[in-house]
Amino acid sequence: MAEPRRIGVVGHSNYAILGETVARLQAFAGREAVSLFFEPDLAGHVGDGAHELTPDICRELDLLVTLGGDGTLLRGARMVAADGVPVLGINLGHLGFLTSAPPDAVEEALAHWLAGDFDIDARMVLAVHAEDGDGRAGKTHLALNDAVLHKTGAARVIRLSMRAQRDVVGSYSADGIILATPTGSTAYSLSAGGPIVSPSVDCIIATPICPHTLGVRPLILPADETITVEVLSPTEELILTIDGQEHERLVPGQKVVARRAEQPVRLVRFAGQTFFQTLRRKLKWGDLAERE
Repeated sequence: MAEPRRIGVVGHSNYAILGETVARLQAFAGREAVSLFFEPDLAGHVGDGAHELTPDICRELDLLVTLGGDGTLLRGARMVAADGVPVLGINLGHLGFLTSAPPDAVEEALAHWLAGDFDIDARMVLAVHAEDGDGRAGKTHLALNDAVLHKTGAARVIRLSMRAQRDVVGSYSADGIILATPTGSTAYSLSAGGPIVSPSVDCIIATPICPHTLGVRPLILPADETITVEVLSPTEELILTIDGQEHERLVPGQKVVARRAEQPVRLVRFAGQTFFQTLRRKLKWGDLAERE
């Protein structure tokens, strides 16, 4: 007899529909050869005897289901990115640009997945770390959307210098810089004036935040580059933010280094779910006449 499929579940408890969606998942698992593993924060929604999702279990999953919006999917994706576990996002929020199904279609989506009736959308990930003046690297963060170097505290500009491999790209004054993946091109980078990039194009997008010169514009760099950003201004109020969720305070003399991670994030997609269809539907891309 085949081993039960192992599905991990993470969710955002602020959504009123979360409990109902968890119950539908559990009912589906009871009818199929599926074992569910829930992150500890969902304990109040799953009842006694539910399996707990631990870091060791994450490595053995067949699928990770995220219940929430894009933020929940980003968090879940970072949990399993290094192990190549596919991620299926169930949208409980409003935009849900990265998710694949609404809550009322969770059983249908999982049935398609069990039947092998799906595609994998491989999304490039950034591996980002802070490095001191002696070249010692700190913790490596995985970013599916972006890594942002910015100030906290008083609203003052900072002076930045950026390198690609050993070549100096340039220096400029700005409120910070966004290093984004193609997936992140439709997030913070887009709001800061960056381009929309198809996720099929592997690249790194460097978008300055409110640069103080008209001569500085976003750059699209090859995915195999190693990007190094150094802060030239003397300040102790620097923050490195990953996907808008993980934060690391930097000290003077540290640099931010970003490169393509070894493993992409693998998003589950179903028939008819393309990037440009989502762009038109979610971000209202295209001529206004098309929506009249």
